[in-house]
Amino acid sequence: MRQTMNVKFYSCLLVIFLTNTVWTRNIRSYYDQIDWSFYSFECPQECFCPRSFPNALYCDSKELKEIPIIPARIWYLYLQNNLIETITEQSFANATQLKWINLNNNKITNNGIEKGVFARLKSLLYLFLEDNELEEVPAPLPASLEQLRLARNKITRIPGEVFSNLENLTVLDLHHNKLLDSTLSDVTFQGLNNLIQLNIAQNSLTKMPPILPTNVMQLFLDNNSIEAIPDNYFNAMLKLLFLRLNNNKLTDEGLPAKIFNISSLLDLQLSHNELTKIPAITTHLEHLHLDNNRISSINGTQICPIPIPAEHVYQRDLPRLRYLRLDGNEIKPPIPFDLMLCFRSLQAVVI
Repeated sequence: MRQTMNVKFYSCLLVIFLTNTVWTRNIRSYYDQIDWSFYSFECPQECFCPRSFPNALYCDSKELKEIPIIPARIWYLYLQNNLIETITEQSFANATQLKWINLNNNKITNNGIEKGVFARLKSLLYLFLEDNELEEVPAPLPASLEQLRLARNKITRIPGEVFSNLENLTVLDLHHNKLLDSTLSDVTFQGLNNLIQLNIAQNSLTKMPPILPTNVMQLFLDNNSIEAIPDNYFNAMLKLLFLRLNNNKLTDEGLPAKIFNISSLLDLQLSHNELTKIPAITTHLEHLHLDNNRISSINGTQICPIPIPAEHVYQRDLPRLRYLRLDGNEIKPPIPFDLMLCFRSLQAVVI
C-alpha cells in the first residue's frame, strides 16, 4: 500500500516538474523571439531605452539643447538636467501616448514653446517644468493633465482661463516664482474642481488669493508677505486638511476671531509671523505650529476650544490636539496645568 502511494506521489512530482519545464521553456522562447533590435533602432542615440521598461525613454543629464524625435511607444519621458531651450511639435509628432514628461532644470522660456504643443498630447497626465526660465504659465494645456509643477521659474503672469479646462488636475505647484497680488484674479483658479494641493509659497503676495478652489485639501502659502486673512475666507473650503502660512507678516489684528474654525483642518502652521497670542482653534485640529512669533504667555482656559472638560468625559468629545510648537516666543516653563487639562491628547509641547 505504502509503495503504491509513493509511486503516485513521485508521479505527481514528475508531472509538476515537466509542466514547469515546458512553461518556462515557452516563456523563454517568447522572450527570445522579441525583436529587441526594433527598440534599439527606435531609440534616439542621445538617450537610453531600457529593455525592461520599453515605454520609458531616458534622455536626462545629456547636455541636450533640443528634444529628439520621441518614438510612438513612449509613455514616460525623462529630459531633466539638460540645456533645452525650445519645445517643438516635431519632437512629439509620433508620441501620442505620452503620460509623463519631466523637463525640470533646463533653459526653457515661453518664447521657446511652440503654440499648442502640450495641448496636442491628449493622454498627458504629469508635466514637470520646474527650474526653467518661464515668465508665465504655458498655455494651452491638455484637459487630461493631473499634475502641473512649475516651481522655481520667473512666473509673473497667469493667462486668463488657462486652468479652466483642467478638471482632472489634482496638484498645481507654483512655489518660488514672482506672483503678485495683481497676478491672481477671481477667475484665476476657476475650473480646478478636483484640485487637492495648491502650492503658491515663496512668491510676492501681500494678500490671500481672491477665490480658491473649494476642494483643496492642502494649501501652502509660506514665505510671502501676507498681513491679514479676510473674514469668512475659508467658509467654502470644507475639505481643507493642511494649511501653511509660515514666514508671513500676520498679526493678531489680521486674523478674524474664528478664522480657523474649519472642522476639517488637522494641521495649521503659523510659524515666523508677528502674533502675540494663540488664535482660536477647533476640537479637530491635531498639529499647531506657532514657533517664532511674539507670544509671551499661554492661558489654557482661554485657548481651549470647549469649556475645560470634567474628569469623566468621553474621549471622542475632547480636543484632539497632539502636537503644539511654541519655541522661539517669549514663553517660559512650566506648561500651564489648564493647558494639559484641556488638551489631554497632547504628546509633545515644544517651548
